[in-house]
This record gives sequence, C-alpha cells and structure tokens, in this order.
Amino acid sequence: MKRYCVIGAGAAGISALEQLRKAGHEVDCYEKTDRVGGHWHTDYDALHLITSRDMTHFEDFPMPAEYPHFPRRDQVRSYLESYARANGHYDVIRFNTAVVSVVPVDTAGATGSAGWTVTLDTGERIDYDGVLVANGHLWDQKIPQFPGTFTGKQIHSGSYRNVGDVEGRNVLVVGAGNSGCDLAVDVAQHRLEADIVIREGTYFQPKTYFGKPRQEVGFLAQFSPDEQDLISRLLARVSIGEWNNYPGMPEPKHRTLAEGSTVVNDLLLYWVHHGRIRVVPGIERFDGRTVHFTDGTSRDYDTILWATGFHASLPFVDESLLTRRRGVPLRYAGGIIPAGLEKLYLIGMTAPRGPQIPVYGVQTKIAVRMIELHEAAGDGGAGIQAYLSALQEPDDRIDIVRAIWEEQLADTRRLLDAFPQAQKLKDLAGAGAKALP
Repeated sequence: MKRYCVIGAGAAGISALEQLRKAGHEVDCYEKTDRVGGHWHTDYDALHLITSRDMTHFEDFPMPAEYPHFPRRDQVRSYLESYARANGHYDVIRFNTAVVSVVPVDTAGATGSAGWTVTLDTGERIDYDGVLVANGHLWDQKIPQFPGTFTGKQIHSGSYRNVGDVEGRNVLVVGAGNSGCDLAVDVAQHRLEADIVIREGTYFQPKTYFGKPRQEVGFLAQFSPDEQDLISRLLARVSIGEWNNYPGMPEPKHRTLAEGSTVVNDLLLYWVHHGRIRVVPGIERFDGRTVHFTDGTSRDYDTILWATGFHASLPFVDESLLTRRRGVPLRYAGGIIPAGLEKLYLIGMTAPRGPQIPVYGVQTKIAVRMIELHEAAGDGGAGIQAYLSALQEPDDRIDIVRAIWEEQLADTRRLLDAFPQAQKLKDLAGAGAKALP
C-alpha cells in the first residue's frame, strides 16, 4: 500500500491527517513541537476568532456550545486538541520531529511523479508516494526596511503576546490588517497611546449585524456574492460610518470589499473616536526614536509593533523547485498544487476570506481525489499537475475572496471528473499517431 506524509500538526495538518485516514490511506505526520495546534499556542493573548464559532469548525465536529460567538485563542487551541484527541491523532503524530528536506525521488518523468524522499532531523530518510505540506504561513516574520535606524523596542506581531512586551507609553503599530488593528486596540485598552500606520484606505466591517455574527445573518444567503458585497457595505455605512468619519483615515481606492482589503474590527474605530488611537500615514525614515512620516510630520515612539505579515516559506523544499510570484509559490487547483510539481499538496497556504478551519478538509478531500488518480495510474502517477496547468491559470494569492476560491475548486472538481476520459482520448490520439506511416 502507498504511504503518505503530512508535515505539521496545526489545524491544517490534523485536518489533512483525518481526511487521509478516513479515505483509508497509510500516513505519517511529523510535528516539530511537542503539541497540536500550531500558532494558536503562541499568538497574542487578545486574539479572538473574527469568524463565528458555529461556522469555524471541522466537519462533523462543532465547537462546544458553551463557547462564545467569537472564541478566544486558548479556546480555539483546546478545540484543536480535542479534535486530534477524539480522532486518535496523538497516536499517529510524531512530535518533536522536524522535517529537514523534501526531495523528489529520481525519475525520468515529471518532478515528483515518482514520489518524495522526506529527511527528518533524526537522520531518517523515508520515501513517500505523496507529501501534504501543512507547515502554515504565519511563522516566517516579514519586517520592511526603511532608511535610518529606530532605537526603541521593536516587536513583530508573531512574537507579541501582550502589553507587558511594550516599553514606554507611545506605541506605533505598522500594518492595518486584522492583526495590526487587534494590536492597536490592545494597546489602547490598556490606556497607552497607540498610533497606527494606514497607508491605503480599507473597508472596515463589524463582527455582528443585528446582534448576530456576520456569517450567520440568514437573509444574506439568498443574494449573490456581488449583492452580498453591496449589502455588507451599506450595513457598515449605517452602523460604523465611512472613512471620512475617522480622523486621518484614507479613502479606499477600491469600490467593493472584494476588490480591496477588508478588516473585521470595529473596536479600532471606537478607540479612534475616543482619542486612544491615531491614524498616521506611511513611514518615510527613522531617526533614533523619531519616526518621520510621508506627510512631513514626525513623532517619537518607545515601541514599534510590526503587523506586516509573513513570508510564505517552505524551508524544506529546494527553492529551485518552486516558481514564485510576488514572493509566493504559484499554485493550481484552488491553491493546492504547486506549479511544476507532482504529488506535492499545499494544505492551508491559500486563505480564502471567512472561516479557515473548514478550508483544510475541503482542500484535502480534493488532494485525496488526486492521490487516487495517481494510484490508479500506477508507477509514474497520472500527471495531474501537468493536466491542470494546461487548463487553469496559476495563482499566487494567499488572501483571496471566498467566492473566487470556490469557483477555482468547482473548476478543479470538474476537471478531475473529466480526467479519466481526457486520458483515454490522449491515449487514443497517441496510438493513432504511432499508426501513421
């Protein structure tokens, strides 16, 4: 029987592990730490889900009913652990075991078509017919560079835990995504002074409408994605206003939520109105503890909190095997298949807007379909990546509008359904060409 490897035991890894085992495959899972749950053990203390409890769960495994609508970090961590425990994953995962390299088995065929050799930090080298990479994309911290030197304290959001990490009273938060807004609110709620860099206008959305989580407002389901976009913008306009209601906030350049960035956070706006958070423009340069901004103003800070994202890193895969655009590996099949590589599956690198935990099982089910096609084809596999790359456009997005991602998945399912017939036609065409004089 073929054997498969899962790298990582965070939410994506344990979901992949479950789907593979349910499909009857032999699988090994390696986790470099001693626990299940990935970044949910180390995220900042103020973190809560921005999607609701009843929409953010594994298939057939709801979050506990006693959880609040938006569970906090430690509750999500406990939920992930309970899922792994209930499904016997602790008996399968090898903890404190890091994957050092994933190398394609030598073959005359396409890269990866003969499987992959996984080398562990124990020195073991094991051949697998396929590898599901679930190492996460929220760990390799990205900090932009500016002229000059800042001499105060600097902390990336991936290392920040709470305001006990902050030095002084004046804090600059760089980055206005969901994490950056969370950090600015955390600072403000502890009666410190927070400025937040917002270079480009963004749409803000509250977590609830009519007292219900946004994803659970029932009447929205009867509308198309474009109509939902419009209704959400109108509801936000009524409940929290627009950019020009908040001092310093730039105007969004995009017309819709789907076209631009969207932040689910109304507490930042609350504290802007209360004077604990001030919006500032982009950074021009540093001079000691003085930060000079692009509008010619400057201010002194004690601490900078960088909420500037992460690199999409696959440290165990040779970079020469990856095709990147804007720093992110190009992928097909709704973000699952890296360009040019067979039998390697990226689970969780694509993060469609909305609940994340259900995404991983959906991705793995599609990977399982590909695995079954490879197994049916015998040695050398079925050439799924080659097939899909001829019919789909590669994508480098991590943040992607959910409706677009769902269209990508629907197209992938259609192509996989058609694959056996496409192969028959290809074989017949090949046979016909050989028969020609």
